[in-house]
Amino acid sequence: MTISMVIFPNLTQLDLTGPYEVFGRLSHTKVFLIAESLEPVKSDNGLLLIPDATFETAPPADVLFVPGGRGIFDAMQSKTLISFLQTQAKNAKYITSVCTGSLVLAAAGLLDGYKATTHWLSLDLLKLLNVDVVEERVVIDRNRITGGGVTAGIDFGLYVASKLFSDDIAKEVQLMMEYNPAPPFNAGSPKLADEKIVERVVHSRKAIQQQRAELIKKLLRKQN
Repeated sequence: MTISMVIFPNLTQLDLTGPYEVFGRLSHTKVFLIAESLEPVKSDNGLLLIPDATFETAPPADVLFVPGGRGIFDAMQSKTLISFLQTQAKNAKYITSVCTGSLVLAAAGLLDGYKATTHWLSLDLLKLLNVDVVEERVVIDRNRITGGGVTAGIDFGLYVASKLFSDDIAKEVQLMMEYNPAPPFNAGSPKLADEKIVERVVHSRKAIQQQRAELIKKLLRKQN
């Protein structure tokens, strides 16, 4: 089983490394980090990631994966990245993403007519891209599997593991990872967090969300 995880500058590392930890524990599975070149790729908080292959040398993927992060603005406009996704998707068993990686898949036309999710701040943006948006932690629609924001990547990874192998295999991985969340605060969703905290987060991200909305509208105008 080959899992190709696309990486690009300013991705959110936990979008990637959460599911990577799950996938790396699966038997008979090879996980590749794929980038435009073999140069190290820096995440949005500075972690350096080393690609295993380029868009030109990557093997055919059984599972195609895209993370999110601040770098999606450039990723959605990268002809080489979008072309790679479109080519690999033709024969991939599953086409997947976590967080705002779904916006990149949608920009490539790979979520047209599918149900999908993304980070709660970007649900309205995903709706602009011909996607049936569902506000859930993980959404599975045929061979599209998408996860919500950042930490949802671990849940997402376990769902993918159960699809590729079995529920019991996924449960074994979960147990070995001791994935038994007990957060100190009940603030992991806008439905649960204090209203003032939600307002501060929304306000702090207002400019970049508007920028992303303008980009999506621009991409849609080019398509039409």
